[in-house]
Amino acid sequence: MTIPDLGSDLLSVALRTTIVYVVLVVGFRLVGKREAGQLSTLDLVVLLIIANAVQNAMVGENTSLLGGLLAACVILVLDFALHAASARWKPLRDALDGEPTMLVENGVVLDANLRREGLSDRELGVALRQNGLLAVDQAQYVFLETNGMISVIPWHDDPDRDGPPAAGEPGSDVPPPHPLAIRAVRHRRRRGRLGGTS
Repeated sequence: MTIPDLGSDLLSVALRTTIVYVVLVVGFRLVGKREAGQLSTLDLVVLLIIANAVQNAMVGENTSLLGGLLAACVILVLDFALHAASARWKPLRDALDGEPTMLVENGVVLDANLRREGLSDRELGVALRQNGLLAVDQAQYVFLETNGMISVIPWHDDPDRDGPPAAGEPGSDVPPPHPLAIRAVRHRRRRGRLGGTS
């Protein structure tokens, strides 16, 4: 199967640029959200090589100033049109952006989500430290946002709090102790101070 090669006239440059733009948008969407905001050294190298590789694919043998300006204008128009369409059509917006991915829930790492998004424990640790946390259990939730950034939600706004809330506190799944249980504990303590007398 052979793919017909387009020429290098201005109409072909516009068509080439459109094809490259659409393919790259779909490709980066399939790669995952992390490529948008969590660029490692390897990711940066890949982006630079891709930019160099698709240059000739967009303009072909047309190295004129007009050809380059046309390619740039086509990219800007396509970008504007795609953003405008996604703002008005929710299915397209969901297809392009996706949904935030939960990486940590109630202080527990969701390994399957971490692997699916191509993130390592080291990258998660960096995100935690950037938010002033040293351990995973200090975060109630961690999300990989649709723009590739990692959002960390600690258990409390109190910076001295190290872990999950105690029983009965907001955010805890453990109900508060029953009032009769509290009274029984106080009674036992009182008996202990009185030497065991009732």
